[in-house]
Amino acid sequence: MSSRQRRRRKPTHAYHATPHSNEEERAFQQAIANSRLDRFRPRDHLCTVASGPTFYPTVEDFEGNPLHYIEKIRPIAEKFGICKIVPPKGWNPPFSVDMNQTKKFQTKEQLIHRLQEGIAFGDGIDYCASDYLKMARKRALDWRRRCYYGEETSNDGDKKDDEPLPPRETMTPEKLEQQYWDIVETHNQEMVVEYGNDVDSDRFGSGFPLSDRGRSVNGEIDVDKIHLPEPKFGSDDYYKETFWNLNNIPNAPDSILRHIRVGINGINVPWLYFGCLFSTFCWHNEDNYMYSINYAHWGAPKQWYGVPGTRKDAEGLERVFKNYLSMKMRDVPDLLHHITTMFSPRLLQQGGVPVYKILQRAGEFVVTFPRAFHGGFSYGPNCGEAVNFATHDWISQGADANERYRSFARPSVFSHDRLTFTMANHLKDQKRYSTCRLLLAELQRVIEEEMKLRNKLLDAGVRDVSGDISLPKNRLDQLDEESADYDDKRLCHACKHVCFFSCVACECSQTKVSCLRHSHYMCRCPTERKYIMIWSSEDEMNTTLRKVKSFAEELKSSVDRASDNLVTSSTGQEVDRNAPAPGASDAWEAHKDVEIDLSLNLPGAYPLTGAPSVAKEGERVIRAAQDPSEEVMRDSKRIKLESHENHLAKKATTIADASSDGDVVVLVETQNVSTVGNNK
Repeated sequence: MSSRQRRRRKPTHAYHATPHSNEEERAFQQAIANSRLDRFRPRDHLCTVASGPTFYPTVEDFEGNPLHYIEKIRPIAEKFGICKIVPPKGWNPPFSVDMNQTKKFQTKEQLIHRLQEGIAFGDGIDYCASDYLKMARKRALDWRRRCYYGEETSNDGDKKDDEPLPPRETMTPEKLEQQYWDIVETHNQEMVVEYGNDVDSDRFGSGFPLSDRGRSVNGEIDVDKIHLPEPKFGSDDYYKETFWNLNNIPNAPDSILRHIRVGINGINVPWLYFGCLFSTFCWHNEDNYMYSINYAHWGAPKQWYGVPGTRKDAEGLERVFKNYLSMKMRDVPDLLHHITTMFSPRLLQQGGVPVYKILQRAGEFVVTFPRAFHGGFSYGPNCGEAVNFATHDWISQGADANERYRSFARPSVFSHDRLTFTMANHLKDQKRYSTCRLLLAELQRVIEEEMKLRNKLLDAGVRDVSGDISLPKNRLDQLDEESADYDDKRLCHACKHVCFFSCVACECSQTKVSCLRHSHYMCRCPTERKYIMIWSSEDEMNTTLRKVKSFAEELKSSVDRASDNLVTSSTGQEVDRNAPAPGASDAWEAHKDVEIDLSLNLPGAYPLTGAPSVAKEGERVIRAAQDPSEEVMRDSKRIKLESHENHLAKKATTIADASSDGDVVVLVETQNVSTVGNNK
């Protein structure tokens, strides 16, 4: 027997994990669930995402109302949820933001590698515009050195930013798109960016010049210019007064937002956006399911993704979202409204949801349609601007958004009921029977529900005190500052709906009110302590309804019903998801391999006519754009599209007749606008 002592074998015990917090446990379980949903990630999955449509309006279109042009292309474009509009040759608006101003704006810190988790964004550093762009350009150059030139990130004293380096690869949109989704989906590296989103253009200035004719909410009026004829395309006054100017489009003729005479940032007052490489605008649809129009003033391109705004497709995206973040949404049911979550188009495709992509370059517009979800990111430093608008066909989508917000107790940016009745008070704005019929249907719905619930509460013993107190009349000619302030004081405590027609209150509270749907949630007091306050009587509402019904009958008898019905039905028909979108073939393929330009240039007053240095592939595209044969090719594409639009107009003439410091940074090659200027 050996004298050496044997080591005793430790007894075995069952494994018990260290207890986690509830939040950690939920995250762990969510990761398991997501791994089951997401077992297969092909390397070339982005190749299967089809391009959305691109349209090329004429000078005549740009001298007209943008709403009329968008109405003309809507039957085609809205089926994709998103489209791009390339202005005609000669478009070159001045960039009106003072880049040397010292005012600072807030940024949001985005963890790109955690965008799929739905976590809230932290606060980034406050920047003035020039400092932000210096930062953004430096980060983009560091990324290029590390990922494309095979060098480690340089220190300030190592190499100058503009020192030429022999590239191993070119940094193009196609390669950057793949790198972006590799970070988002696989977390192969950590990346933090700062996004200058939702910058107040009223404070920092819009990229567009302000109107002298009162066409923007915050503009001034020069009485000597009000009655002058419309300025010609390309003139200095044109860029001030055209409704393609994002300050003006909410107040364009046939825009229902022109009734809103109080400035609401992002709605009828544009937001500015200062972006950097991979800064992200996450999946969302617009407030109140409105349209949006976005313009890229200058800089690197933006990558957009969009989903059609049909109920089926919007609910399909929400279903994929809930499946992927089900545990997170138990705590935050309205997570989508926070606009903090990004997930790949691949997941949508796996869930049977159609998704399309658009590459927006400097000088181009992107339009999103009602209820259409969209998201994307920037390929480098840039500056964009966006605003909402709504046409008369929007009213039913606005009603759907209003109901959705009530289910989440989310306040609306304005009272849907007030805007509906304000539209009914401006019937001369109604040009088509189809849209007037939508307004009539919405009026009937809200009045029927109001009177049914009102009578039910009165029969239950709730007192009507409207005759004993003095209530201000609802103003129906416009929504001004005073009206908006008053609406903010009568939000339902349960669903945050503006109690526009009437509300229920109780003696137990001097501040709390309820809509007629949710009065039973307000308190536990007996019915006899509750009372109703009425701003709009039944007679007043029915009188409005009769006026709209009569006007609709007049329109019905005076328009070509066949063409009007054709346009209305075309928006709801099935669309071949495999058919290429108009203009899609050249929009992505022609620019996916163009190197992102990080040359050292100031954005000039007219940014599209600058002459930035362009590298390799960019030079090829510039030469091609200056080649007359390329002009012929582009013109032929435009002629084909116009021919298609003319064919559409013959079928739907009603639409056509009713129809709109130093190192700062960065210009990017664009094919757009003029041969000199072929340089979110």
